[in-house]
Amino acid sequence: MTPKFWWYTARSTGIVAWGLAAVAVIWGLLLSTRSARGLAKPVWVLDLHRFLGFLSLVAVAAHLGALVGDNFVHFGRADLFIPWASQWKTGPVAYGIAAFWLLVIVEVSSLLKKHLSKNLWARLHLLSFAVYVLATVHYLQAGTERSNRAMLYTVSAVSAVVLYLTLLRVLAPGRRAPGRRRA
Repeated sequence: MTPKFWWYTARSTGIVAWGLAAVAVIWGLLLSTRSARGLAKPVWVLDLHRFLGFLSLVAVAAHLGALVGDNFVHFGRADLFIPWASQWKTGPVAYGIAAFWLLVIVEVSSLLKKHLSKNLWARLHLLSFAVYVLATVHYLQAGTERSNRAMLYTVSAVSAVVLYLTLLRVLAPGRRAPGRRRA
């Protein structure tokens, strides 16, 4: 095992976590805009969306575990779970921590969906957008791949897809924002 094993593991699990969260958001938007109609059965798309969200959380847990194992920065519990506690790249790390906690809220609310009002669940699920934005900012500011052109192109392309589908979701005729009732 190389001395940089945990650093490589932290980097790779961070990239995988970002990618899974991004794909989960895209699948959710495809589901909510009904853009996946004809590609697959909605139930399959919903199951994949849920599974991707869960895998995102697993990848984030692996990322946090690898950060604990890495000896370069020496992250403690507070550094990993409390925003602004880390002395290393304080802001970018805080964005990642905020994205983590919002992801936990989205995932737990999805597990409790049957026990929540549809309006509350929908509002909590909108936090997925904040998860994507915060995780992307965290990745671009704290990640060591931020100077890799291929990764920057990937982030740009994925963000363009998220933005396009979000605009489609918001502007689509006949769609209502969560919590709004028809007059």
